[in-house]
Amino acid sequence: MFKRNRHGIQIKSPEQLEKMRAAGLVVGRTLDLLKRSVEPGMTPLDLDVIAEKAIRDEGAIPSFKGYQGFPATICASVNNEVVHGIPTDARKLREGDIISIDCGAILEGWHGDSAVTVPVGEVDPKLTELMRITEEAMWRGIAALKVGRHLSDIGYEVERYVRSQGRFGIPPEYGGHGIGTEMHMDPWIANHGRPGKGPVLEEGMCLAIEPMVNLGTERTRVLADDWTVVTIDGKHSAHFEHSVAVTHNGPWVLTALDGGEERLSQPQN
Repeated sequence: MFKRNRHGIQIKSPEQLEKMRAAGLVVGRTLDLLKRSVEPGMTPLDLDVIAEKAIRDEGAIPSFKGYQGFPATICASVNNEVVHGIPTDARKLREGDIISIDCGAILEGWHGDSAVTVPVGEVDPKLTELMRITEEAMWRGIAALKVGRHLSDIGYEVERYVRSQGRFGIPPEYGGHGIGTEMHMDPWIANHGRPGKGPVLEEGMCLAIEPMVNLGTERTRVLADDWTVVTIDGKHSAHFEHSVAVTHNGPWVLTALDGGEERLSQPQN
């Protein structure tokens, strides 16, 4: 049985959270392998092959493949591609590129979903900073996942941190989501907004927190493949994501190999 609160948000039991953690670890280990595999000369399709094998070797199923017609195991978004890039062998990764790798897996009916942005060799310091800001914004949002806080507090913390770092674009159409027996569930989670709004966070909620931050404008468009989202101005974008459970002890990062312990224990300035 799957419990839902009055807002329709799925609430997991402790036993179900353990199953979510198992699925999350499959994704976390796969992304760790992919991060170590990225190098100049590879194609996004090479990474997709590695990801599918890693997921299936753990007895799991790639959750992206076939989802609403998506043809691959990972989303691979390079440079000015914000999200949902289709991995192909049409181009090779070059020194100085950045690539966002979004990965999902299903294990025993439960979903894990996570994303990282990875430099290809040495990259421009501006891109290193963009990736740092985006990842830190994700962790600021994750830190807000505490019983009694409100859903909008997540996006508020993400936006507040990004705005404190300079002029960057936060695409308003894209954000996080609930996750559990489906990859995308209620609620949708904006990466911006005012605090103290929306449902109160409850123990057993599982949410995917995923800021996308652009070096330039927030404006985007979708390419002719009906999937790949790119920045209007052609400037680079970064994307990070973790699936997180709300517990009485605070956020439990299901797709982080250490459960998020190291990053969440660091003081926030």
